[in-house]
Amino acid sequence: MTSPAILPPDAEALYSRLLQQVRAAVAAQASPPLLIGIYSGGAWLAQRLHADLGLDQPYGVVSSTFHRDDFATRGLHPSANRTALPCAIAERAVLLIDDVLHTGRTTRAAINELFDFGRPARIDLAVLVDRGGRELPICPQLTAATLALPDHVSLALLRDEDVADGIRFRFDLVRK
Repeated sequence: MTSPAILPPDAEALYSRLLQQVRAAVAAQASPPLLIGIYSGGAWLAQRLHADLGLDQPYGVVSSTFHRDDFATRGLHPSANRTALPCAIAERAVLLIDDVLHTGRTTRAAINELFDFGRPARIDLAVLVDRGGRELPICPQLTAATLALPDHVSLALLRDEDVADGIRFRFDLVRK
């Protein structure tokens, strides 16, 4: 018997769901949190969320490269992106954004990187997909979907910029 085909989730539908959650979370706070996306998929999401929410303060991007716990085995990627924060984050509320949460190791590395720039008042986590499999006690406050995938399959968020109304997202399944 063959197993049923695994289809990638609809990234645009999930984005709409996450946008609603982020909009409600931002409205519930006295001042909007600083949106910071984890490079690369989270950065794309932060960029689009920032535009769709019409926020005045710029969004930021954080790289987890230098704080990864597998840095010694993976090495530094030649096109490693740098953290770019639009303002000081000390004592600021931060909404950290990523595309897919799995083991929690990338999130942990991104949080370590943020603390290199100051101590935020709080950090909340928003993800498009939580696929479980946590190896660290990391939990998102905002999640568009929770999906169970086999260990040999990962989700890759892709963006299409050649569309009339801006950026469009889609997921691709990558078999390891």
